[in-house]
Amino acid sequence: MFGLALAAPPGPMNAVIAEESVLRGWTAGFRAGLGAMSADAVFFVLSLVGVVAFVDQFPTVRGLMVGVGGLLMLYFAYGAASELGATFEPSDGTVADGGTGETGAGFRKAFLLAITNPYQILFWLTIGVALLESGQFDVLAQTPYVGGDLAGILVVEKGSPALVAGFFGGILLWITGFPAALVTAERRVERFAPVVTALSALVLAGFGVVFLADAAGTLL
Repeated sequence: MFGLALAAPPGPMNAVIAEESVLRGWTAGFRAGLGAMSADAVFFVLSLVGVVAFVDQFPTVRGLMVGVGGLLMLYFAYGAASELGATFEPSDGTVADGGTGETGAGFRKAFLLAITNPYQILFWLTIGVALLESGQFDVLAQTPYVGGDLAGILVVEKGSPALVAGFFGGILLWITGFPAALVTAERRVERFAPVVTALSALVLAGFGVVFLADAAGTLL
């Protein structure tokens, strides 16, 4: 439930997963999800050895990372907007489920966005490392946007490897089911792919502007 609560809310990662799923099929969407989850795995390891906390001590480094993330999101938003005319069943002979060409493009795109995402960095600075410490943890209180209303509903004991395994297991469940649901819906709804792609472009562009504003506030 913890992993699902963090993975499910709308945001740049799900925008990329959605775009890849409806344009290139379930395999591409799942790869994008793996890219985002791999960034969490990297942050988890770096948090354990103290690197994430070290970076947070240098606002300029953090600001540069956030700025790079903002530029990447605007770049990928432009790429999504340029694909508005695409459909789930390509007319040029490419395979919809996974596509052809650069099969790892979605993975790399999601990984780059996730590794420069200040929200994920902040999560691992404040909550991630604490997963292995003894004590109690209010799972649903960490849900983006609505966590305050869900506080106290699900409290678990920390310090267990099962909690970490469940965290990544929940994310894995989401990146498996979310692309599958999008692919199924696209096959049944005419012109669904351009709609999802347009929404993905808007989400990425919006977060790109927010990230650049954050970076400018830190660096200037």
